[in-house]
Amino acid sequence: MRRPLSAALLTAALLLSACAATQPPAWTYAPPTASPTVNPSAAAPSAGASAATSPVPSAGGSAVTSAAPASGSAAPSGSSAAPASGSGAAASTSLDLTAQNVAFDKDALSAPANTAFTIHFDNQDQGIPHNVTIKDASGKDVFKPELITGPAKTDYSVPALPAGTYTFYCLVHPGMAGTLTVGP
Repeated sequence: MRRPLSAALLTAALLLSACAATQPPAWTYAPPTASPTVNPSAAAPSAGASAATSPVPSAGGSAVTSAAPASGSAAPSGSSAAPASGSGAAASTSLDLTAQNVAFDKDALSAPANTAFTIHFDNQDQGIPHNVTIKDASGKDVFKPELITGPAKTDYSVPALPAGTYTFYCLVHPGMAGTLTVGP
């Protein structure tokens, strides 16, 4: 009789300590948000629907930035991209990165400075979650998208970054890493 009570007390203690933890979780989920739209008071009224930039799924199940009617909702299903913050303009630079056998296929990427860009991410590891987190030289995460469990593909919309050298890595597997050079 003593053993089941001990197990129940241990379980309760673990749950209580998890709820009372003082440190925030290592990651959080941020659902996709709608892209910025034109201020209605600044725009001339029209009878037709206006176009706005919003994430919508492509045929491959990943979210991409494209024009869609502002009156409709564009909620992607399945994997979705983290929305780009800032300008709201579509990223013109696309980088391809694949995760396979708990490793990235590239250890170096380059992107333009002060310009949003897209990472086409292909997680080929069956049942294993990965993402592409970017941290600056001080070690601060400047881009932390959602994890995707493979096999799956997604497009990560990375906001404009200032020129410099960054590290990209998988939040779950920090040994999966490389260098992102952001330059003119």
